[in-house]
Amino acid sequence: MLTMTACSSIATPKHEPADSTHTDLNSFDNKESGEPGTEKEETQKEENTMKMKLEIGDHIFSVVLEENSSVDALKELLADGSLTLHMTDYAGMEKGADLGTVLPQNNEQMHTQAGDIILYQGKTLVIYYDTNSWNLTQIGKIENVDAEELRQLLGKGDVTVTVSIE
Repeated sequence: MLTMTACSSIATPKHEPADSTHTDLNSFDNKESGEPGTEKEETQKEENTMKMKLEIGDHIFSVVLEENSSVDALKELLADGSLTLHMTDYAGMEKGADLGTVLPQNNEQMHTQAGDIILYQGKTLVIYYDTNSWNLTQIGKIENVDAEELRQLLGKGDVTVTVSIE
């Protein structure tokens, strides 16, 4: 004879229709509680999030920007209009271009992923299409793109990228 016992902190009805589905009660947001993570707060955060636009050839991408003094300085630089950058390849993992000015640094030890936009040494804007680990300043993250797509778009040689604020 086999006997099984289980304990749970979530109460479930003893009798359920055969076709019912379970929903994790912890997955519901309390929309009126004002607690962090509510749907209303997330919507407001998305509305207040400034984005940068990247044009690589005929492809346009949105970049969700970080909140730091480096990003603030970059936004000021882009307030007068877009920047067209001639980006060169480095180590088969990134493309970088000199901004022509020095921005404040907010360096942290980090592990980059494809799509990360980084400020290197306060003056070089870098797009990662592979991984790296270094002391860098995070500027933002390209939305809706994977490593393979970035690798194909950026190619093996130099590439021209236009950067602007959305």
